[in-house]
Amino acid sequence: MRQLIARHHHQIGEFIKFVLVGLLNTGVDVVIFFLLTRAGIPYVPAQVVSYSCGAANSYLLNKVWTFRSCGLSYAEVIRFATVNLVSLGISVIALSLLHDAAGLGLAAAKGGATVTALAANFLGNKLWVFR
Repeated sequence: MRQLIARHHHQIGEFIKFVLVGLLNTGVDVVIFFLLTRAGIPYVPAQVVSYSCGAANSYLLNKVWTFRSCGLSYAEVIRFATVNLVSLGISVIALSLLHDAAGLGLAAAKGGATVTALAANFLGNKLWVFR
């Protein structure tokens, strides 16, 4: 029972770290997104670039701090890229639906898209990338 409780606390700790890293990644993503859109870049290409910048930050911090994954492997980088491409796809679809179909402002749509992609990203990183 003690081991089960310790494991549960470890998983909660990982999730909290993941959320903290995610907040920083989101900051990177949002700042770059709005700089690009204000510079006249359409929102979908801006989303791809800004999300990619946040994802690079995510890889480094989650590898070293959240999941404490050792070493660097080509397979791990490919798995991370795959999870983030799926999450990016989810976020682009959500952004487009929320902005174009639902008529939300760009900031609200961006927030909704970010939250929508969070669960898939955490599960993919926890269960497949940094296992």
